[in-house]
Amino acid sequence: MYKQRTIEKHIIDLSKQFKVLLVTGARQVGKSTLLKHCDTDRLYVTLDDLRVREMAVNEPELFLQRYKAPLIIDEIQYAPQLLSYIKMEVDNSDKKGQYWLTGSQQFHLMQNVTESLAGRVAIIDLEGFSLKEIDETEQIPFLPTEDFISTMRKTSKTHDLTNIYNIIWKGAYPEINVNLDTDWETFYKSYLRTYLERDIRDLNAVKNEMDFIKFLKVLASRTGQMLNYADIANEIGSSIPTIKSWISILVSSNIVYLLQPYYSNLNKRIVKTPKIYFSDTGLCSYLTGWDNPKVLEAGAMNGAIFETFVVSEIIKSYIHNSKNPNIFYYRDKDKKEIDVIIEKNGKLYPIEIKKSANPTKNMVKNFSVIPEDKLGSGAVICLAKEDFPITDNISAIPISYI
Repeated sequence: MYKQRTIEKHIIDLSKQFKVLLVTGARQVGKSTLLKHCDTDRLYVTLDDLRVREMAVNEPELFLQRYKAPLIIDEIQYAPQLLSYIKMEVDNSDKKGQYWLTGSQQFHLMQNVTESLAGRVAIIDLEGFSLKEIDETEQIPFLPTEDFISTMRKTSKTHDLTNIYNIIWKGAYPEINVNLDTDWETFYKSYLRTYLERDIRDLNAVKNEMDFIKFLKVLASRTGQMLNYADIANEIGSSIPTIKSWISILVSSNIVYLLQPYYSNLNKRIVKTPKIYFSDTGLCSYLTGWDNPKVLEAGAMNGAIFETFVVSEIIKSYIHNSKNPNIFYYRDKDKKEIDVIIEKNGKLYPIEIKKSANPTKNMVKNFSVIPEDKLGSGAVICLAKEDFPITDNISAIPISYI
């Protein structure tokens, strides 16, 4: 069964404008399935096939003679040599959308792409399923305005506490959402092993896989927290440069997201350390040992995993609409904090994330750090069944709206 993806319409539009399209994202988020669905007549070839990869690496010109455009090439990072030959092919024709590429490992891929295909390639990121895609409802970029709230009020489904934590615990990978026979523990165990064997080992950045697994578990336990390299290094008995290198790999592999602090013209005492969030709450739950949604909801990480899920959903609402998620968080030396700030058209839209069905004014008191001339409408994303005003300019927004 195929679930429609929000990004589909943007793939079609961009393919009419550019000669090459590259879809990046973590393994198993559905990149190749998405592209094959968008054009069922297009030839498909994967470089996961070692025989095909050997030709792509050693005989790139012959490869492109055998597999002719319009073509989908899956896992292009295994044969970066192909990119310069693709450039020569597309430069000999005015046709748009000749090559659709996918890549799971951005650590070296993006540099090769930008050098070889500058001006010829449209780059699209893909995340796992959003809540809207799971619900099969419309998804637009999240912004806590009256227009957004009005639109989502009409189209969104309702999710209660139990339902939301089932979704959070399960995670967003298509395989585990579409194939209901997939065992949760087996899927994430296999995913982790595949990620280590294919991506991490290829980068030659991890000498001890057990140390790296320990690092992943420590990092997962800190989702939603400010990133402290020294603390993580001390806990796993490694060096700070190693931790920085490993986190860089996770970011480039779309396993984690670093939410940067907003500190432009607000306060000189602002903290400038990023916060770290796992992109998939199912993987995060697996790494931290929560083996069912009930214990996750009742456990010590219930607030952090809820916040991680909401931040991930906000990011997806932008990325899946082919837009840049211009989001930040705020924290100063006085420990005043705002979970998320969205910057748009010179305005700052503050957002708190609360595992509550009845948010109060006290929860948004820190919004006052934003100057009035910059302050946009604010929100508390929560477990309320319907939206309602908290103040004249701040609304409680159900989690199902994002």
